[in-house]
Amino acid sequence: MRLLTKSLLAAAFAAGTATVASAADPTGTWTRPSTGAKISFYDCGGKLCAKVVGVKDQTKKDMVGKVIMTGATKSGENAWKGDLINLEDGNTYSGTVTLVSAGALNLKGCALAGLVCKDENLTK
Repeated sequence: MRLLTKSLLAAAFAAGTATVASAADPTGTWTRPSTGAKISFYDCGGKLCAKVVGVKDQTKKDMVGKVIMTGATKSGENAWKGDLINLEDGNTYSGTVTLVSAGALNLKGCALAGLVCKDENLTK
């Protein structure tokens, strides 16, 4: 009986661990369809950060390695909020990252208290 109980507990723990591991995860490298730029989203101290890791347009190769999001915090199911830096104009905007599906991530930046926003769906 004791062995059966331990086996059931181990199986339940393994099932719970598998569920957590398959939960929504925005980390990884994503591509902006508009520019072909590759953006890496990664964990930074329990928060979400992002940086440019590749560009299609070689005239913009100086953007590689630049951080575009720091310290985004989970704001809902599959959603994170944080500051988003637009490398083209140097301005910082209120940003949101929403994991739409396993292969699509929406990146949105807003200015003027959310009155003006731009967004784009990135692909994995």
